[in-house]
Amino acid sequence: MSIAWLYPLVSFLYVLVAWHFWRTRWHTVANASNRESFALLPPLLLHVWLLAATTVTPAGIQLGVGNAMSMIAGLTVLIYWLSSFHSQMEALHAPLAGIAAVAVFAPLIFPSTNLLANTELLAFRLHLLIALLAYSLFTIAALHASLMAIVEKRLHHVSQSDSSVAANLPPLLTLESLLFRLITVGFALLTLTLITGVFFSEEIFHKPAEFNHKTVFALLSWIIYAVLLSGRRLWGWRGKVAVRWTWIGFTMLLLAYLGSHFVLEVILHRHSG
Repeated sequence: MSIAWLYPLVSFLYVLVAWHFWRTRWHTVANASNRESFALLPPLLLHVWLLAATTVTPAGIQLGVGNAMSMIAGLTVLIYWLSSFHSQMEALHAPLAGIAAVAVFAPLIFPSTNLLANTELLAFRLHLLIALLAYSLFTIAALHASLMAIVEKRLHHVSQSDSSVAANLPPLLTLESLLFRLITVGFALLTLTLITGVFFSEEIFHKPAEFNHKTVFALLSWIIYAVLLSGRRLWGWRGKVAVRWTWIGFTMLLLAYLGSHFVLEVILHRHSG
């Protein structure tokens, strides 16, 4: 049974959610209601179903650039949806749902028919899961840092007519707290990714760990995030400094990933391994 119809359906439901929260949180004053956040649940559940059906196949795991982008978008929506039940995050549902509506089509735009090798090995599955979660959380942290910059600019340059909208935006301290929670968990997972990559390399790839461009950029990203978390703890780094370091670390991580997967899969149409 074809599931191609799910792509436009999930995207359309995300667009409806984005339109609703844009109308109620960016143009009018709205009373906070956790029940409204449940509007994200139908497209999110369908998105998860779609990802499960297209990523895990009887022949193996198919995780190309397109599926990874869609998965990260879905995980982003899930994190903010859960956060909205104890923090004022509803105003961010509009841009996030809009991004997810586009990202749903990423597997169709960047199709990949290559199956990951060694997925039958428990060590590789563990390494893959940890690495994917680490990449996803740092991607979300980078997006969150951008949202922080937008919210800060809007709050600091709000006009008389927009003063009501500012009341719907989450407090910057709340956004900052979530940013560092994302980075802390992502940093722990990135550390485990590097460790498991070294210790399981012989078992997974039947050769010692290689010191290549992916390893260099991943280590640079690890160092940058370690400095950021240390700066936060020792010197109270926050605001624009935190945003800037978050983006620098994410750029290094992006180069580690795109240096192989995107170039090989999308440009050269080869298996990235």
